[in-house]
Amino acid sequence: MAEENSVLMYKGHPLMRKDNLIYYGSMADSHIVMLQILETKKVGEEEIASKVSIQLQLTDPAAKSRDRVVKKSEKDGLYTALDLGSIWLERALAGK
Repeated sequence: MAEENSVLMYKGHPLMRKDNLIYYGSMADSHIVMLQILETKKVGEEEIASKVSIQLQLTDPAAKSRDRVVKKSEKDGLYTALDLGSIWLERALAGK
């Protein structure tokens, strides 16, 4: 049985959520992905993300906030956005 305080992982990297922001990756690495849920739609009883903004960001605290964003895009649906974000993160961490 998993601990209550265990961190949710996706493809080997942690996922953290705060309201409509989802951070994918570790602050100890050089890059993270920030996903922002811009729009939701109601499906049955649940609210589902329908429009998501994705940003690949540097974690360097010395960098200015506008210089931290390496790539950005918008996608329809959380899975599509998270899939693209995971590709960006893997490539950035591999140094490509």
